[in-house]
Amino acid sequence: MRPCTSVMHLFGRWLRGCSRRSCNRIPRRLRKPLSYFRLLLKSLYFNSLTNSDVVVDSLFEPVFWMVDILTRWFGKVFVFLVVALTSSILFIAYFCLLPLVLHTYSPGWIIWHICYGHWILVMITFHYYKATSTSPGYPPKMKNDIPFVSVCKKCIIPKPARTHHCGICNTCILKMDHHCPWLNNCVGHFNHRYFFSFCLYMTLGCLYCSISGRNLFIDAYNAIDHFKHMDVEKQGVPVTGVGLLIGILPQESMTGKSYYHTPQPPYTFKDRLFHKSVIYMWVLTSTVAVALGGLTVWHAILISRGETSIERHINSKEARRMMKRGKVYKNPFNYGKLNNWKVFFGVEKKSHWLTRVLLPSGHVPYGDGLTWDIYPLKKDMMPV
Repeated sequence: MRPCTSVMHLFGRWLRGCSRRSCNRIPRRLRKPLSYFRLLLKSLYFNSLTNSDVVVDSLFEPVFWMVDILTRWFGKVFVFLVVALTSSILFIAYFCLLPLVLHTYSPGWIIWHICYGHWILVMITFHYYKATSTSPGYPPKMKNDIPFVSVCKKCIIPKPARTHHCGICNTCILKMDHHCPWLNNCVGHFNHRYFFSFCLYMTLGCLYCSISGRNLFIDAYNAIDHFKHMDVEKQGVPVTGVGLLIGILPQESMTGKSYYHTPQPPYTFKDRLFHKSVIYMWVLTSTVAVALGGLTVWHAILISRGETSIERHINSKEARRMMKRGKVYKNPFNYGKLNNWKVFFGVEKKSHWLTRVLLPSGHVPYGDGLTWDIYPLKKDMMPV
C-alpha cells in the first residue's frame, strides 16, 4: 500500500469514529446527504489502485450530480425555448417579410423563396420532432445472451459495444453520442440521424434568413437610428449636423420669404415594430447559424470518421497509448468516409440520397445497436 493511501486510511478511521459520536446529534433529513459524503471520502482510500483520476472524479461527483439534476429538470424548458424562438422567426417571416417579398421580387424569385423556405421548414420540424420523441435505444436488462464488452457499474447490466451510461437519463444508451438538453433526450443509435439532420437544416435555414435579410437589417437599423435622432431634435436637444434638421426649421429663400420643407411622414408604432422585428430576426438567425453551424461541422467530421463524441475522446486516448508502444490504433467502426455516411443515413441505393436525405424519412438505422459488423454494407451499396 502506498504512503498516501495509508494516510487516507487513518483519516477514514478518524472520520468513522467522529461520525459514530455525532450520528445521534444530526437531524434525520441530513443523515442521507452526510452518508453520501462519507461514501465519497471512503472511495478515496478504498484500495492501493486509487489514482488521481479516481480522486478527482470522487471530489467532483457532487458537482456532476447537481448538473445532471438541473439538466433533467430544465430539459422541457429548453425544448420550449427552441419551439418559441423558431415560432417567432416564422411569425416575422410570414406576416412581415412575405408581403414585402410578394411586392418586390419577380415571380421566379418569389417561387424560389417560397419553395426553399417551406422545404427547410418541413425538414426542421420533422427532424426535431423525431429527435425529441424517438428513443435513442437501451440495452435489454433481462437477456443474458447478448454480446457485451463490459458491465455498467451503475446499471449493473451487460454493456454492449459503443454503449455508455447517461447520468441524466440514469440508464445506458446504445451508441451514445451525448445528452442534448435542447432535445431533452439522449442522442443514440436510433435518433442520431434525426439530431444531425435537424442541426444541418436549422443551420441552412438560419443562413438563408441571415443572408437574404442582410439589406433589410441594414435599412431597419438606419431607420431606427434616424428617427431616434429626429425624436431628440423635437425635444429641443441640439444634434450635430444640419442634415437631420431639414423639414423642421424654416429656410430663407433668395427673395427673403420664409418657407418650410415638406415634413417627413410620422414614424408610427407599426413601423417601429416592423424594424425591430427585422433586427431581432437577423441577429438571432445569424447567431444561431454561427454557433449551430460549428456544432454541425464538428459532428460531420465525427460521422466521416465513424465515431461518436464519446468515442472521439476514447479513441484519441487509445491512439496515444498505442503510439507509446510503437503501434497504430485503428477505429474498428470506420468503414471509409463515403461508407460511413451511407451507414449513417441508411443509403442503400442512389435514389435514397433524395428520399432519405433530402426528404423526410422515418426509416430505422442499420442494426439493432447491440452488435456491429466490420463490413455492414452489402455489395450493391458499395460506391460505384
